[in-house]
Amino acid sequence: MKWDKKDIPQELIKELAAKYDCDLLSASILARRGIIQGEHIQYYLEADPRYLRNPFELSGMEDAVDRILAAKEEGEKVLIFGDRDVDGITSAALVSGALTRLGMDVGWRLPMGDEPYGLSLKAVEEFAANAGTLIITVDCGISNLAEVRRANELGVDVIITDHHNPQDELPPALTIVNPKQADSTYRFRDLAGCGVAYKLVSALRFALKSELYGHSVCLLNTRPANDAYIIEIAKMRNLAVIDSLTETVVPGMVRIAETRIPAFLEGQQIFVWDGPLQKLVLGKIFGKDVEVQMLDIALEIGKEIPQTAGKSLLRLRELSRIARYSGKELSELDVFINLFTSFVQRREHHFTDEDTADLQLASLGTIADIMPLQDENRIIVRCGLAALQGTPRPGLQDLLFKLGLAGRHIGTVDISWQLGPAINAAGRMGSPDKAAALLLEQDPVQRDRLATELISMNEERKKLGNDSWTVVEPQAAESLKTYDGKLVLAYGENIYRGITGIMANRLVSRFKVPALVVSFGDAILTGSLRSAQGYDLRSLLEQCADLFIDWGGHNYAAGFSLERTKWEPFLTRLQNAARTIELGIGEDEETVVIDAELPHAYLTPDIFKVIDRFEPYGEGNEPLLFMARRLKITDLNFMGKTEAKHVKLTLDAGKYKWPAVYWQAADKVKREFDKGDMVDLVFKVTRNNWLNGDTPQLIITDLQRSKPQ
Repeated sequence: MKWDKKDIPQELIKELAAKYDCDLLSASILARRGIIQGEHIQYYLEADPRYLRNPFELSGMEDAVDRILAAKEEGEKVLIFGDRDVDGITSAALVSGALTRLGMDVGWRLPMGDEPYGLSLKAVEEFAANAGTLIITVDCGISNLAEVRRANELGVDVIITDHHNPQDELPPALTIVNPKQADSTYRFRDLAGCGVAYKLVSALRFALKSELYGHSVCLLNTRPANDAYIIEIAKMRNLAVIDSLTETVVPGMVRIAETRIPAFLEGQQIFVWDGPLQKLVLGKIFGKDVEVQMLDIALEIGKEIPQTAGKSLLRLRELSRIARYSGKELSELDVFINLFTSFVQRREHHFTDEDTADLQLASLGTIADIMPLQDENRIIVRCGLAALQGTPRPGLQDLLFKLGLAGRHIGTVDISWQLGPAINAAGRMGSPDKAAALLLEQDPVQRDRLATELISMNEERKKLGNDSWTVVEPQAAESLKTYDGKLVLAYGENIYRGITGIMANRLVSRFKVPALVVSFGDAILTGSLRSAQGYDLRSLLEQCADLFIDWGGHNYAAGFSLERTKWEPFLTRLQNAARTIELGIGEDEETVVIDAELPHAYLTPDIFKVIDRFEPYGEGNEPLLFMARRLKITDLNFMGKTEAKHVKLTLDAGKYKWPAVYWQAADKVKREFDKGDMVDLVFKVTRNNWLNGDTPQLIITDLQRSKPQ
C-alpha cells in the first residue's frame, strides 16, 4: 500500500489559519484537500443555518409558495406524493407536516407494494375523484409527463419538487423546483429531494412571517471614488438579490433624471445606512433640490444586532464574519445586504424549533441518498445531526431508543448503517407508509408500535438480502465475461424488488464495476443500477431509453421499469452499450491519501476537536486519515467470533495510550508486526460506542515496522 501525503507550503497553511481563524492542523487539512477558497471553507468552519442559500434563489419557488398559500386560503384538498426510500419518506413527512400545522386539508401518498416509482395515473385519478385540486411531488415527478398531463386534464394543479436529472422534455406542471434544471441559476445542484422539500417549507415560513414576501425593496449606498461618487443599488425580493445597478457620477455634471437611477428605483421602498450622510452626498452629487424618499434602517438593525450600532459600513466590513469567506473584496453595499438579511431573519425569528425539527428530516434524507456532503448540504446535515442528538423529534426519538442510539454521539455512520436502513426497510418491504406515519404520529403508543414494526421489517430485509446474495453474487460473476469485464448483471423472479438497490451496491463493492440488478414481476421488470470508477450511468440508460416504461435517477445511481416482453431486446442493447463503457484506470498498488501526520503530542482525545470540525463525513468528504510514526505496540490480541481474523492493539503515544483495531490483519502478526514493535501507521480516529460507552480508538488502514533511527 502506497502512502501519499501531499506537501503543502507552510505559508499557505499559516495564511489560511490567520484569515479564517482556525488552528494550523485544520488549515493544513483544508489545504491538503484542496479546500482553499473562502466560499468553500465556510461550509467546513460554520454550523449556522444563516449560511444556507436563500430558497427563493431556486427557480419556481415563489410560484410554488403562492399556489400553496392560495390552496390554504380556499381550503383546497392537497396531496403530497413522495418516493418509498428514506429521501422520499422524509420529504413527504416534512412537507405534509408543515402544511398540517397550517391547518390545511392535506394527505400524503407513497408508492406501495409493487407500485412503480413516481407519481402514478391511479394516484392522480383517485385524488381528482375525491375533489383534490393540488398535488405536490417530493423527491419525484420530474419524469412524470403523462401523469402531469392527466392531472391537468382533471383540473388538478401539480407542483414538482425534485432533485433527479431532468430529461429533455419536462412535465407540464404549474411550476417545477429542481436545482438540476438546465436553466437553473441556483449555485448548488446537489441538494437531496428532502433538501428541496426543506427549501420549500422554509420559503413558505418566510412568506407567512414576513411583510417583505412578494415585494421588492432597494438598498442604496454611495461612496467616494477620486473626484466622483459611486452610487450602488441592490434590488431584493424575498431577501434574494434579483438586480443591481452601479452609477459613477461626477458632482454637478449630470442631472439625476439623465441617469438610470429613477427608473430603477421607481415604485420601490428604499433603505439606506446612515440616512443623513446619504442625503448629504446625494445633494452634493445632484443638487440640494433632489429628494429621494429613503428610510434609514441602521438604527433598527442596531437594536436587533447590537454590535453594529453606531458603526459605518466600512467598519462593519472589517468586522464581518461572512465577509472573510468572500472570494472578492466586499463593497459596503455587500455588507449592507448581509446585514439586512440577518436583521430580517432575526427580527422575524426564521430559525425556530420547527425549522430545527425539519432539518433533522432533511439531514437523514441527504445522508441516506448519498448526496455530496459539500456546500450547504454540510450545514443541513450538521445542524440536523446536532438537533437529533439534542432533542430528537417524535418518531425519530422512538427509533433511536430501539436502535440503542439514544443519548449517544450520532454521526453519519450511525445514520447510514442503522437509522437510515431502519426507515428504508419499510419501503423495501412494500410499506413505506409505516415509516412516514411514524414520523408524523402524535400518539406515543402508536409511535412505539410503528417503530417496532420498522425494526422487524429491517430484520426481515436483512434476511432477504442474505438469501438473495447467494443467487445474485455467482450470477453476477458469470456475467462479467458477457460484458467484457465492464459490467455485472443479476436478474430473476427470486430477487425481491425492494432489495435490488442494496444488491447492486454490494456487487459494486465486490466486483468494482457498474452493477445492474433486475427483479422480475409478472409483467413488469424493475431494475437498479449503481456505478463504479466514475462511470456516468446516463450514457448507458440513454441507449436503452426507448425500451423503458420509465427511468431516471442520478449520474451514479439510477433505476428503470421495463415490460417483460422487452427483456430480450434489452439484453441485446445492454451488451452493445457495455462495449462503450469507459472505466477509470486503477493503479497496480492501492494508494491511501493522508490528511496530516500527527506528532505524539497531538495523539490525545483533544484530536476530536479537529475531527468533529470536519463532520459530517460521507460522499465527497471522506473521514480524516492520519499518519503517525514510531508508536510502540504494548499489547496485542486476536478478535473474531468463529475465527481470529482481526487484531486489537494498544499503541503507546507517550502521554496517551490508544486502543486500536486492525481489520483482516491476523495473518500479518509475527510476519509484519508483533507486540513490542515500534510501528508507523495510517489510521482513522473514531469513537467506540460499545456497551453505551464513548471510548476513543484508532481504526488502522495500514501499518509497518518503523525504520531504525
